[in-house]
Amino acid sequence: MSLKEQIDADIKKAMLSKNKEELRALRAIKAMILLAETEKGKSGDLSENIEMNLLTKAVKQRKDSIQIFSDQGRDDLADTEKEELEVIQRYLPEQLSEQELENIIKQIISETGAQGMKDMGKVMGKATNKLAGKADGKQIAELTRKLLN
Repeated sequence: MSLKEQIDADIKKAMLSKNKEELRALRAIKAMILLAETEKGKSGDLSENIEMNLLTKAVKQRKDSIQIFSDQGRDDLADTEKEELEVIQRYLPEQLSEQELENIIKQIISETGAQGMKDMGKVMGKATNKLAGKADGKQIAELTRKLLN
């Protein structure tokens, strides 16, 4: 079942159970998917990798919003974003531990033959594709930088 089909089914469940918080988050995900499908030059159906990138982007947006709202003392808005974040994270694969992530990045470094920071782009390209949805891009970049130095 594709992500879009899963979201549609979960929207129906949320509507039947009158769960407004979950419904709002699910509709936001569906809107992102529909926008991506109808982008100029797209054929319609999205690959699993693109779907994971969309979800990762949504998670990052929610985390940034939570930080901003908390800094401004708007806990009501921060709570709304937290609720949406929890729903979105259900559709992402389980996040890798620091050790697992480090092992995968070391493997990618050896595969690409990276020697130092000048090869960071090669490593990051492969790592972001391989680890889409399984780790935060910021975390991947920091660990790659640490391992290449």
